[in-house]
Amino acid sequence: MGRVKIKFPEQKPLYTASIPVRITDINYGNHLGNDALLSLIHESRMQLLSQWGYDELNAGGSALIMADVMIAYRGEAFYGDILDVKLYAEELTNQSFDLLYRITTERKEKTIEIAHAKTGMICFDYGTRKIAPMGEGLRTKLTGI
Repeated sequence: MGRVKIKFPEQKPLYTASIPVRITDINYGNHLGNDALLSLIHESRMQLLSQWGYDELNAGGSALIMADVMIAYRGEAFYGDILDVKLYAEELTNQSFDLLYRITTERKEKTIEIAHAKTGMICFDYGTRKIAPMGEGLRTKLTGI
């Protein structure tokens, strides 16, 4: 079986979110559920946008919609773990970009890889229900320039 592989850029992350694993995030396997991980990825994206004064309905002039998601599970997370989610941007076009998420936790003074993820984000106009151009403000924030 071919595995999903996500390569992270060498540069410093755009943002690092610290998110605790809640009891409601735990599944029958007594670890972080896949649905909860996707929600935690969403939360970290919202925190990234919020630091710039944006949200998903107004990210520098256009809204955002998620076109795709990839998650590669690397280890288990458990109730009480604090997940560090490092976010990176790449593959910017005039209307879209990818966000990469490196998710780790610290246990017994050791960094444990929990998951690597990617979301494909598209700039979107919910009024016309069409893809929209990316504003320069968002482009500047994503490139770190």
